[in-house]
Formats: sequence, structure tokens, C-alpha cells
Amino acid sequence: MDFNEELSKDLNKIKTLGLYRKLKTITSAPGREVVISGKTYVNLSSNNYLGLSEHPAVKKAAIDAIEKYGAGGTSSRLVAGTLAIHEELEEKLASLKKTEKALVCPSGFQTNSAVISALIGAGDCLIMDRLNHASLWDASKLTGARVFVYPHRDMNGLEKVLKRASSYKRKLIATDSVFSMDGDIAPLKEIVSLAKKHGAITMIDEAHSTGVLGANGGGLAEYAGVECAVDIIMGTLSKALGSQGGFVCGSGKLIEYLINKSRAFIYTTSLAPASAAAALEALNIVKKEPERREKLKDLSASLRKRLKEAGLDTAGSETQIIPVVFGSLERTLEVSKKLLEAGIFAPAIRPPTVQEGECRLRFSLTSDHNEDDLLKVLNCLKSGRENREERIRPAGICASPLL
Repeated sequence: MDFNEELSKDLNKIKTLGLYRKLKTITSAPGREVVISGKTYVNLSSNNYLGLSEHPAVKKAAIDAIEKYGAGGTSSRLVAGTLAIHEELEEKLASLKKTEKALVCPSGFQTNSAVISALIGAGDCLIMDRLNHASLWDASKLTGARVFVYPHRDMNGLEKVLKRASSYKRKLIATDSVFSMDGDIAPLKEIVSLAKKHGAITMIDEAHSTGVLGANGGGLAEYAGVECAVDIIMGTLSKALGSQGGFVCGSGKLIEYLINKSRAFIYTTSLAPASAAAALEALNIVKKEPERREKLKDLSASLRKRLKEAGLDTAGSETQIIPVVFGSLERTLEVSKKLLEAGIFAPAIRPPTVQEGECRLRFSLTSDHNEDDLLKVLNCLKSGRENREERIRPAGICASPLL
């Protein structure tokens, strides 16, 4: 069997399991609405939480940066790739996170690899929440360290692990702030307290909380009141900030160490200047326009409440990420398809992104959504449930059975 035949065999197996994926090409800006194959859909799958990717000032900042610096980073940061716009962005991020220094990288996924692989090695251990993001899990594989796992958000479980890990040289607890598939929040105060008690380092992935949580959009560390107690704060520029890239914030010594020791930082081309400038302007808007966060919070609370009232399982969601868990792969695919037919874009989330038996839709709201968008989703889901229960096909929007 040649190489392509082997690939075909594996792909056929994926298809048989119902896990085959195809790319859907969007021909518009990926905002509140998207255009796919000439049809417009309400977009409930974007991480553009504050609508800043399309903000005129953010786009202008990116254009101006291209005019000044060109289109690409062109070199690694330690050679000729550190631009003034990078340092300006790092200062702004450190200020937002209340840390001494920050460092930006070309992607959030790479940032987790850059940090963890540089800090943790043989003789150390990494302690992970079971539902941490894939980038943290993949980073753990680069370390050669022992990896301990504690049950999701279980502080008794975490303390048991910390006691078992007492003999390791360096102990790093890594957790998402907002968990990307459940929309719930890490118990950060308790994590910090246990870390201090057992001599561990703390690292939080603020990808889905930066710009969203906290009085100033500083993220979960600000929201929980432990900004100065977390050792390493990682985040992305590609979600609420509407740009592209990743960052890490912490002490001056931490950043100095990463610059000198992190292979994932040293041996890659620097962040594109347009992305840096866009993120920098987005940070200005996060500070000036807190009403975006408030609207997002209100919309999320409203949708979550009404989904629960309809008898749907929203897991432990507390944020703008609101899952609707169906469990069954077949049912989840069916609901996603019927929503698409009704003009709502919400792809099914299935293994390996979530565990088998936990398939779901992941509604991801932005401050650009409105009450009509929520009603469209709710009416579609409710009409599907009525149709399923009464075996009657109602007229109007989303008449096919969903639930």
C-alpha cells in the first residue's frame, strides 16, 4: 500500500466514525454575520468577542503599520525582527496585566509551547486541569517532565496531586482561565493559594478572558483579584483583541529568561507589524469602551438563562462561551445542520475536541450580536423541540426537528 492509499484508508475510517471535517470558506469579514457559498448566516462560532476585528480604528492601525513597517516581521526577534511596534505593544500588555514585562509571539499556540518547554524539563512536573486547551497539552509533550492531571476545577484533587508531587524540583500548575469548550472559569484564588502552600508556580491561559473579564478587561486574574499573585500570564491577541498572535506576561526575569532560552521564541519570525498595531489599538478600545464588555456579559447571561429554561444542558458556562451539550454525535450533527438551514452558523463540536459522549454546539457570542440573533436561535431550538415532542411540523423558521 503506497502513502496516499494509507492516507485514504485513515480518512475513510474517520468518515465512518462521523468525525470527518471539511473546511467552510467564508467570503466576508468573520463578524456577527458571515457569508458562506453566497448565503448570509448569523455567526455563533467567532472568538471576536468585542467585535474589534472589524473596528475602523483597528483596521486603520493595521494599514498604517504596513505602510510604515511593511507586511511581515521578516526576521526572528533576536536578529532583526524586533520592531518599535512590538515593544510598544508589550508595554501596553504588561500594563493591562499589572506585570513588569510582556513578550509577544506569532500565535497563542506557539506561546504556550515557548513558555512551558523553556521552563519545565526532566526532574520537574507540570500539573494540569483535565480540560486544559490542546496547546497546553501539546506543550507538555515537549518537556520531558512528569505530567499530573487533576479533575476539572477540583481543588481537593489539585491538592492531592501537589502532595504527590512534593519531590519534584519545579512544579508548574497550568490552567485555562475560561475553558474554551465549557465556558466555565478556573477557581483561580484557590489555585494560587494551594500553589503558595505547596511551593508551586502558577500559569494561566487567559486566551478567552483577556478583554472580557475584569473591570478593565484584564482577564480572570483581575476579575479574581489575584493579578500580582500569578507567576505567568499567557494570552492571545486573536480573540477579544481581534488581531493575531500570542503573549506572555510576568516578571522582568521571566521575560529575560524566555528571550534567552525559549527555542519556540528564538527560532521563529516575529509577529507581523499589522497584527501588533491592530492589537495595540484594540487595547486602547478595551480601555475606552467598557460598554462592549457589559453588553457581551448581558447578552451571554440572557441566552444562557433562556437555554436553561428550555431544558438544555449548558454545562457550567459562566461566560460568553455557551455550550449546548447533546452527548450523541448524531444528534449534535443533526442540530448543527438544521441550524445552518435556518441561517445560523454553529458547527458541531465532536471528538477529539471534546470527549466521546460529550458532543455539543458551542455558541460563542460577541458584543455585535443583538436580541434578534438570540431569538432566532431560541425559536429555532424551541420549534425543533415542539416538533420532536408533538410530531407536528410547524410552519415558519426552522421547522425541522432538532432536539
